[in-house]
Amino acid sequence: MDGLEWRPLRGVDKPRLHEARLQAHYAVQWLARAARAYVPPQPDDGHTSLQWEDGLDGFVTHPLSDGMRVSLQITTLTLALHSGDELTRVQSFALAGRTDPQVRQWLGEQLGARGFDARALDAPSPYEIPEHAIARGAPYNAAGPAEALTELAAWYANAQVVLGRVERQMIERKLAVSPVCCWPHHFDLATLTLLPTPNANITGSIGAGFSPGDGYYDEPYFYVSVYPEPSPMMLPALPAMGHWHTHEFTAGVKPAHKILAAKDRATETDDFLQGTTAVALKILGEAAK
Repeated sequence: MDGLEWRPLRGVDKPRLHEARLQAHYAVQWLARAARAYVPPQPDDGHTSLQWEDGLDGFVTHPLSDGMRVSLQITTLTLALHSGDELTRVQSFALAGRTDPQVRQWLGEQLGARGFDARALDAPSPYEIPEHAIARGAPYNAAGPAEALTELAAWYANAQVVLGRVERQMIERKLAVSPVCCWPHHFDLATLTLLPTPNANITGSIGAGFSPGDGYYDEPYFYVSVYPEPSPMMLPALPAMGHWHTHEFTAGVKPAHKILAAKDRATETDDFLQGTTAVALKILGEAAK
């Protein structure tokens, strides 16, 4: 495959990966807070989206108003401030053993020293994330789920590979497609393609993405969503090892346990995304006729 190399996956058990995912989800909210407070606003809250940086093993914000960026290294749950396009690390703060109030104090001091109003970090979040003891004052524990955090980072890195391929192919089709990015609300990595529909008031879309797990699936999974949602009775067959999810959203889904059972995980995941994206394009194309 072109682009970045697909990382090995060990198949960490679900409870440990679940715990690692929740801790990382809470940790990444500090990037979201900084972005909402200090990144120049973009349409559709695009300024709060995050980029995967393979060399950092984690996510980084868009540049703040002074050009600084904030990152989270997933493998160690470490926050850092960076300067310049080369992402030179200026300061870092390991979250292990620290509580959210301690993280707030450090980040506020660092950004306050650079002329930002630290109180902007305290603005309430516009969304809720899953419950965890961290919200009640418990410290982060990067050592406990260390292997699972490494596994989680590998899933995100691999998702960047295959979703980047979807993005490039949509560009080649001259379709309106967004860059692959992470949305801190659901903690998913995704790219969205917009298409016209017969109804001038509705824009069709295809979302190709990766979720580290959620209330629908307690394991990582890849998905291709379709909007407007087609009738469940009219959904066509999907590539091997994929299935249609129709509860509260419509998407072709391929969960982690099926990927881990595959002989060639990278190729079969890529085939699922490519094949399901083609199915989604056909669904919307048929609807537009």
